[in-house]
Amino acid sequence: MIIEVWSDFVCPFCYMGKTKFEMALDKFEHKDEVEVVYRSFELNMSGESVKGKDINQVIADKYHTSYEEAKRNNDMIVKAAAEVGLHYRFDLLKLNSTGLAHEIIQYAKSKGKANQLVNRFFQGYFEEGMDIGDREALFKLAEEAGLDIADLSIQLDGDQLKSEVKKDEDMARKLNINGVPYFLINNWYAVSGAQSPDTFLHALQEAFESEK
Repeated sequence: MIIEVWSDFVCPFCYMGKTKFEMALDKFEHKDEVEVVYRSFELNMSGESVKGKDINQVIADKYHTSYEEAKRNNDMIVKAAAEVGLHYRFDLLKLNSTGLAHEIIQYAKSKGKANQLVNRFFQGYFEEGMDIGDREALFKLAEEAGLDIADLSIQLDGDQLKSEVKKDEDMARKLNINGVPYFLINNWYAVSGAQSPDTFLHALQEAFESEK
């Protein structure tokens, strides 16, 4: 069973969705037969366009609402994250482009390290105040995951990793994926959003039964 997951590192629902999905996977009796493949999806967060603004102001500008309304909504997201054991620090968020992070994950994928590094990037960004666009910070976590930083640097200077990111995003467009997180099970059963663990578990069971 192959599960493809499109997500972005500045998406709070993606980290929550990943966590809830993994809760379901832990209860799935056939979890040893599951392969999870993380796909790139950039929300096109420009570092320059958000410079000097906190997350509440960025959201207020994006959705044409007040700062207070944006803060209330963000506080609700922080509370929802806490309910699944995540400790979001929106006061520490350093907004930036996620292109480099996705390229590193593409490299990690080729080395069998993607799953653990995806989680570490989410944790670093949402819980530790890491700049998701900072090369040095991302390299530090990549090295902790066991990646060869010298080889990674060489690969980043070429076009292959950018091409892999583009392939994932082209695939998302063909599938009409307009928002993340998006989970595709065996190329036909889709679950969109940070659904409950029970919803994910039902999807896993239904998809497995249909493949018999």
